[in-house]
Amino acid sequence: MINLETPRKFKAFVNQAHQVAAEMLRPNSRRYDLAEHEYPVELDMLAAMVDGLGASGTGSGAGAGGVRRTAASEDGVVNGSNLSSVLSIMEMCWGDVGLLLSMPRQGLGNSAIASVASDEQLKRFDGVWAAMAITEPDCGSDSASIRTTARLDGDAYVLDGEKIFVTAGGRCDAVVVWATLDKSLGRAAIKSFVVMKDTPGMTVERLEHKLGIRASDTATIRFDNCRVPAANLLGTADIDKGFAGVMQTFDNTRPLVAAMAVGCARAALELTRDLLAEAGVHVDYDRPAARQSHAAATYLAMEADWEAAYLLTLQAAWMADNSQPNSLQASMAKAKAGRTANDITLRCVALTNTLGYSEHHLLEKWSRDSKILDIFEGTQQIQQLIVARRLLGKTSAELK
Repeated sequence: MINLETPRKFKAFVNQAHQVAAEMLRPNSRRYDLAEHEYPVELDMLAAMVDGLGASGTGSGAGAGGVRRTAASEDGVVNGSNLSSVLSIMEMCWGDVGLLLSMPRQGLGNSAIASVASDEQLKRFDGVWAAMAITEPDCGSDSASIRTTARLDGDAYVLDGEKIFVTAGGRCDAVVVWATLDKSLGRAAIKSFVVMKDTPGMTVERLEHKLGIRASDTATIRFDNCRVPAANLLGTADIDKGFAGVMQTFDNTRPLVAAMAVGCARAALELTRDLLAEAGVHVDYDRPAARQSHAAATYLAMEADWEAAYLLTLQAAWMADNSQPNSLQASMAKAKAGRTANDITLRCVALTNTLGYSEHHLLEKWSRDSKILDIFEGTQQIQQLIVARRLLGKTSAELK
């Protein structure tokens, strides 16, 4: 395997994230999985600490709100906020994915704001906890088919429509809403708007009951004649430059979701290795897998798969830090890590038998949590489609 050393400037921060995951997130993991929709009050202190790290500069890139593209240095190499974010998220999701997704001011909407907002908007929305609202009842992974409309009326846009599966939608301060200015223009007219939670016409309809990440609220939100200041439109209002800018958000957020999957899968691998050792199964790295027990060979294959997902995730984040187009790598990382986490967590349950299937350990929970990591921010199938288009040089119209 290829072992990459964590950049020196990130080591203390990453170690601190691991400590938080070990001492705060994992001990509360089962509690908030069972108490769905109960707010994890322990996260308030953690969020305040992350805010402090970001303000001091010692935690640059802490959490989802830290991602933003920066200019490359003279030597062409930058280890910046995107790499820092994925490294910290890996550690936090080693603790618990649902609790990480519940952290105040660290929603995927914060990443969207950090990715494409103007400098003025960054200042204005600083400290806001933002969720991301893309999915609709008739629009899943094909974000170009969005039906929620945004109509310009004076100095405001009027939003009408419904969004489902909004992560942290019940707890956030604001929602980044994807809407179309003109349905007839297709994806070119898609824009994103920051809608504050107390805006008249915006209603949280319900909270979902879910298979996994139960510590994180998932909401359905309706917009009915909801007036949003025109200044809250992220990016440009120019239709000719619309969808590409909106989609740039995904180039930054997909590596974050890949990092969640990598962290969750690593937790399952480490516990499984310990349980196998207790059962007398020794994993020998100096012998071919074919000459070891089935359990040991399976473990080695999973570990190699995990390593590939880990490296792809680091590559996608590093490219964003160095102002390199990373749409292909972001989708590759998301596709590989999402599927790998699903596969590893389920196979770990199988390898550990009754211990893995019961609530005695967290393996069964991790197998449930990992499923969403292959779905949101673009399903496995959508990622493969994007990768194919990039590799073959096809447009979305040419390859559907």
